[in-house]
Amino acid sequence: MNPNASLSDPPRRTHRIVLVSLMILGIASAMFVVRGPLMMSAPRCMAGRWHGCFDTFNGVVLMTLVTLPLAALVVWALALRRRAAGVTWAWRRSLAEVGMIHGTVPLLWLTMMPGAGAGTAPARVSLIPLRDLVTMGPVGIVGNLLIFAALGFFAPMRFSAPASVPRILALGAGCSVLVETAQYVLRLDRVSSVDDVLVNAAGAVLAGLASRRWWRTTAQAPSDRPRPAPAPAG
Repeated sequence: MNPNASLSDPPRRTHRIVLVSLMILGIASAMFVVRGPLMMSAPRCMAGRWHGCFDTFNGVVLMTLVTLPLAALVVWALALRRRAAGVTWAWRRSLAEVGMIHGTVPLLWLTMMPGAGAGTAPARVSLIPLRDLVTMGPVGIVGNLLIFAALGFFAPMRFSAPASVPRILALGAGCSVLVETAQYVLRLDRVSSVDDVLVNAAGAVLAGLASRRWWRTTAQAPSDRPRPAPAPAG
């Protein structure tokens, strides 16, 4: 019996409870602040109507929040399955997988929404660094920081390959380049800007640094394989 392990369990459990409580409090606070605009889209979203829900910012944000319980249920099911198989870091891996998807896909959806002149307006490119930051404004900068924040936060927790700051930077920048290229090719009436790439990549790195405590240990852990059973005593 390892006495150190038993002593470390209560602090870890307390840390998890505090972390989950802070997440719930943050989500509840955000919903309270934006409850007015979100409720405007609620009737159309609840009726499954495309126009007025899935093609609007408020509708996408509302559906992202509404599906949070489903995402939590998926995390729980994946973690139980992995724990039964003896997989290392079962809860962390499951949370990272669901978090990457649930935290990134809605923001990508918003980014790829066509503008009023989609299909008719000429494709626009801005390749001069830092020129568009002024026109973004605080809301635009925060939005661009968040687009790949979930990917930067959770990807190194789940996979050892991106578990370093330069690799997270490359991951965020690469994904952003793909998005900007798609906006240009599809002529979505959006400006494909190098500043978007820079801010998106910076958001991924900042989020990755925030989760560094967990992805550093994940990088040292074995891959998603069952842990070997202890050898019988001779």
